[in-house]
Amino acid sequence: MSTSNHSLPESAGSAASVDRRAFLRRSGGVAGAAAILASGASLLARPAQAATTDLDPTVLNFALNLEYLEAEYYLHAAYGRGLESFGVGVNGCGTLGGVIVKQNSQVPFTGKYFRQLAEEIANDELNHVKFLRAALGNLAVARPEIDLQQSFNTAAKAAGLGNSFDPFANEVNFLVGAFIFEDVGVTAYKGASPLITSKAYLEAAAGILAVEAYHAGIIRDDLYELGEGTRTAANKISALRDALTEGGNPSKDQGIEVNGRLNLVPTDANSIAFSRTPREVLNVVYGAVNASSGLFFPKGLNGALH
Repeated sequence: MSTSNHSLPESAGSAASVDRRAFLRRSGGVAGAAAILASGASLLARPAQAATTDLDPTVLNFALNLEYLEAEYYLHAAYGRGLESFGVGVNGCGTLGGVIVKQNSQVPFTGKYFRQLAEEIANDELNHVKFLRAALGNLAVARPEIDLQQSFNTAAKAAGLGNSFDPFANEVNFLVGAFIFEDVGVTAYKGASPLITSKAYLEAAAGILAVEAYHAGIIRDDLYELGEGTRTAANKISALRDALTEGGNPSKDQGIEVNGRLNLVPTDANSIAFSRTPREVLNVVYGAVNASSGLFFPKGLNGALH
């Protein structure tokens, strides 16, 4: 496969490191930057002491916020429209927000494979939203405001991929955009698993984690096969996620090429998938360490963990 008909944004060059430092310093609000998960932080810091079913809706709602993001991204890429057009409710607890996305967001796929890949993942994410909302019932949070436009420009600049990036421009950009989410989704579900006390919810969460891992593996493989340009882009995104991991620990993320070798499955030394804490997940989706909003969620998430 080749990227000859598609192009990624040019590197921001020497300005990239400056932009990246500024990106990491951004807090999204003085009061919010000082708060770390509010009351949820104390619960999640001591999961063994907080092992009650009362925590399950909090964890599932945290996952639902992330599923809203993934569903809107894939649905707009595959079909050019979002959750509401498929008859899926997006109201609930907290502040309901809209989706900031370009007009005509459907990706102009040039081949059957990428088009059907986008449709399959979009349908999966749609079903995840429906499942979690049904499981939570009247406790389900509303979809928060989601930015699928300026967020990618900001992330691209911070990663050193140029000053702008349109993930809906073509199938290659679509895959690069998807790479931002998928590994985070896998590590988020893995990290949340010890906090879920209901066996039924835990089994469902494990099933969703498996699907997210399938998605992530396919996307990593496709990006590697597309050539040097997409490998470099993916590795720069991975490096940015590393910098946003609590403590700057690079062991929570791996690119698709490490030491010149293919690296499709990011694992620790025991070949076990990494876990991200809720705070580490928020750092990535907010685009700054200890922020309370920003990047893909301009007004923050809904629910206790935000």
